[in-house]
Amino acid sequence: MNIVSPEKHGFDGKRLSDIDTFLKERYLDSGHFPHTQLLVSRDGEIVHFSSQGAAREGGSAAINEGSMFRIASMTKPITSVAFMMLVEECKVALDTPVHHVLPEFKKLGVYAGGGAGVPFLTRPTEEPMRMVDLLRHTSGLTYGFQNRSNIDAAHRELKLENWHGNYDLDGFVAELGKLPLEFSPGTSWNYSVSTDVLGAVVQRVSGMSLPDFFEQRIFKPLGMNDTGFTVPAEKLDRLVDCYTLIPGKGRVMFDRAAESMWSKPFTLVSGGGGLVSTALDYQRFCQMCLNGGTLDGARILGRKTIDLMTQNHLPGGADLSAMSKSLFSETQNAGTGFGLGFAVTIDTARSMMPGSVGEYYWGGMFSTAFFIDPVERLTMVFMTQLSPSMIYPIRRELKTMIYAALN
Repeated sequence: MNIVSPEKHGFDGKRLSDIDTFLKERYLDSGHFPHTQLLVSRDGEIVHFSSQGAAREGGSAAINEGSMFRIASMTKPITSVAFMMLVEECKVALDTPVHHVLPEFKKLGVYAGGGAGVPFLTRPTEEPMRMVDLLRHTSGLTYGFQNRSNIDAAHRELKLENWHGNYDLDGFVAELGKLPLEFSPGTSWNYSVSTDVLGAVVQRVSGMSLPDFFEQRIFKPLGMNDTGFTVPAEKLDRLVDCYTLIPGKGRVMFDRAAESMWSKPFTLVSGGGGLVSTALDYQRFCQMCLNGGTLDGARILGRKTIDLMTQNHLPGGADLSAMSKSLFSETQNAGTGFGLGFAVTIDTARSMMPGSVGEYYWGGMFSTAFFIDPVERLTMVFMTQLSPSMIYPIRRELKTMIYAALN
């Protein structure tokens, strides 16, 4: 890894190093986070990289540049890029009705009553669910952890999501097709399993499994050699422990690295949240996006496709504060639009954070985060392993301090 002088790219080096001191005092010494890793890049060169904290409980080894982290919903932009690669090949389009590829969704209706032991009642959708609805989370689907409706209660009862192992991707889609939508597609925004469904679309349209598509079409060309849905045995010693915060108990182990769930393939391959990666690998993905779809001679997408993905696609140019029905997502709502797989800053004043109009980003449930700023030619990747990600304002704090370090 080559780290260049921050001053070469218009940063105050001391202010960047102050972020490490802040992380140590606020989050590590307090026991809030088990470890932190921060990568900042400008103009394609890394200007800051820091790692602090133990990789595993009871061990003395610190995390380092080879450490592997569960990136959860930072999988979503990668799945979205995979879909847009198929759009560029004219194998599918943004306005393609989802049921044309997934016939299991042919009879989807909108919730009109029932649940909690009573059969669901539905009404017809005003418009069919289209691929663009999956990419921008306006599909009417939901997540079990939203805890706001009889539909997400059905998700929990059926154990539909991620590591429960009840369904493969086709079985997952089949079960979703039996549940009502929370709203007619395109009328509201709700953080949901939409990107998992998009992963099923990628499989059906490409004729490849999602892991194979990612590996052959994205990871191998980009040199993302430490990213995948499973951690191979020879790399397991690089995976770090993962924790969750439980009220009244504090930080408890969620997934012990030595016997991790990620050491063997999941039944459900989650395009919405299944990947493990490193900060250096994910920075390569970010740099490809910032470069307009290319990196080191490998072309993943066209420049205009990246431009399209990073515009606000919410109907009427709305922001999330006007459209969101989510109790939880990986972003705040004011001044934030949504593109094709990313949140997009459309009004920095309303967001009440420094940044740039057109900056795009997302995060994961274990408090990981990234952002890409095309105006300042800047990317950030932050890694740690603590859920849920809404406990601490770490993303706001990191953005504030990184932008404050620009000369």
